[in-house]
Amino acid sequence: MKIAIVGASGYSGEELIRLLSKHPEVELCSVTSRSLAGQKVSKHLPALAHLVGDLEFSESSPEELAKNDTIDVVFLALPHGVSFEYAQPLYEAGKTIIDLSADFRLNSPTNYEKYYGKPHPAPYLLDAAPYVIPEISTPGWEEAQLIACPGCYPTSALIPLIPLFKTGLIKHNNLVINSYSGISGAGKTVREDLLFKNRNESIKAYGLPVHRHLSEIQEQLDKAAFEDVKVQFCPHLAPINRGIHTTIVVPTHSNIDTIYSNWENAYADSPFVNILPAGTFPETQDVVGSNRIDISAVHDTATDNLIITSAIDNLIKGAGGQAVQIFNKKFGFPETMGLL
Repeated sequence: MKIAIVGASGYSGEELIRLLSKHPEVELCSVTSRSLAGQKVSKHLPALAHLVGDLEFSESSPEELAKNDTIDVVFLALPHGVSFEYAQPLYEAGKTIIDLSADFRLNSPTNYEKYYGKPHPAPYLLDAAPYVIPEISTPGWEEAQLIACPGCYPTSALIPLIPLFKTGLIKHNNLVINSYSGISGAGKTVREDLLFKNRNESIKAYGLPVHRHLSEIQEQLDKAAFEDVKVQFCPHLAPINRGIHTTIVVPTHSNIDTIYSNWENAYADSPFVNILPAGTFPETQDVVGSNRIDISAVHDTATDNLIITSAIDNLIKGAGGQAVQIFNKKFGFPETMGLL
């Protein structure tokens, strides 16, 4: 299949180039970057030189991409508030769009305005864009033309939580999610607070009390629980390049064996969900470079809380890898193709 990547010069775009260049069912036809148009990909991403050959960044407009009959699928690796500029003409042209931004992750225009501070620019597309975590999304999403990829933080929390909420094994109040992300999660923007001197050997919380990713966590958990879930989400920057570690504390009335049985049933056919034994804990170093999520849980009998921990690579399972996994499932390729 013939593929274009829009916004290919960012960290997520770089991972998409790496993964799709090796995918046996893909021809990477176009990679766009407004700032690097006309320059060779290998010059700016030398680690990928052996994969990209003479491929150059292009400055393709949304309208040009929409008119390009050789392109089957477009991956959008753009900041929020920009993807819709491409999604609208591409959708009208009949292209398949896999969007890694936040522009179509919410079902509700009201929630979008609440969390992003402005009305959604293309609300009619929200209903057309399913929010897809491949392991847990309801079948039928494969028919969609526009697909919203989850954020990295939500992926790390929703995969362990959704099956437990669906079966009523955990309570709906006082859920606390603490997540720690590598610096690559902030993108390539140059900011003083992201300089090595300010981030090395230092951890800080940010985006409290309402981070934008809370919106999709909240929406998906409410849907799974069939009622409002009270969530406190606390993101942190950690002094690592990549990876997300998440610790979730939630009241439960179930024992640990029941929790694990639920996970094992839910993820029996999910090659990228790795369930660790209770009492062992995921580490980011074990998942970096993979499309895997490691999860485990312990039950604190003193507080009757379930304590869940998870780890993912924020740029792969939290972004580019999950997008390729969605691509594989949508078009009937093996789920692991190009990802192992």
